[in-house]
Amino acid sequence: MIGATGQTGRVAVRALAEDGWEVRAASRGGGRDEHWPEDVRTVRLDREDDAALAAVIGDGCDVVVDMAAFGRTHARQLTALAGRIGSAVVISSGAVYEDDQGRGFDTQNEPGGGPRYPVPIPETQRTVAPGEATYSTRKVLLERELLAAGEALPVTLLRAGAIHGPYCRTPRELYFVKRLLDGRRRRVLAYGGRSRFHPVHVANLAELIRLAAARPGSRVLNAGDPQAPTVAEIGAAIDEVLDRETETVLIEGAPEDGVGDTPWTLEHPVVYGMAAAERDLGYRPVTGYAESLPGTVAWLTEKLRGRDWTEAFPKMVRNYGRDTLFDYAAEDAWLARHDRTTGEG
Repeated sequence: MIGATGQTGRVAVRALAEDGWEVRAASRGGGRDEHWPEDVRTVRLDREDDAALAAVIGDGCDVVVDMAAFGRTHARQLTALAGRIGSAVVISSGAVYEDDQGRGFDTQNEPGGGPRYPVPIPETQRTVAPGEATYSTRKVLLERELLAAGEALPVTLLRAGAIHGPYCRTPRELYFVKRLLDGRRRRVLAYGGRSRFHPVHVANLAELIRLAAARPGSRVLNAGDPQAPTVAEIGAAIDEVLDRETETVLIEGAPEDGVGDTPWTLEHPVVYGMAAAERDLGYRPVTGYAESLPGTVAWLTEKLRGRDWTEAFPKMVRNYGRDTLFDYAAEDAWLARHDRTTGEG
């Protein structure tokens, strides 16, 4: 397991070990999770060091699970070791898809650039062109390089949705949890609160990894939860976990000067079809979005205890900026204008 101490790796190591696999858990720090069985072997690994990776593989292994693979270089690291690897399970992303007009995640901030995917998106949907320019294009490059290995290295590529659960470095749920902990009682959601960005809990992703490891093959599969809730439903579910009541104010169109934007906000739904995983692997989800929330919310609450969110989640700051997610002054100014216009408040 490469990337064993990451958000999904922690859960996947445990799932594989409990399924009877002898697991070597590789990570940059060589640490271990307290919930792993004692016989899980930990090892330090600098993923960028070809020789180090070859040494970890040693004389060979039945399967490599790669949580960190990204782009051509990592793909070629694995294919170079094909004779010593029985099969691989590699995490890709649902961000690889584009619609029939060539719109995708890379164009969504352009005027008219929001993709309009089929609902749900099948694995046969076209993808962006491979390349080194963006996250999406590099994931496609990874996929193409690995699939080209054919029978020499059977690989299951899991196109993950919006991964959620404890230990996430960029937890989308922070958007709602922090607001409630800060005492906010009104929130603004764009696009009528209907945005859907299909999540996948780490336990469901770990289950897909477990099943794929036991059934080697060359294939691409979506990875999503059994439900793809709207952003309004997510907010309400988090309210329930924290036992709070929040008034939701809706903008029917796009966010206005950033107000109404969230980490899930999209003009058109992104929902991944799971029929292929059910058919090819016998996949059945182990949890749903709402059912999994208490654990995530408890972890977030503890991470925020006595700390500024920018200290607790520095990668969140790098991805979204320091001032965009929690610009309460801008929200309050927008709500004041809204109340004067509608007579509410």
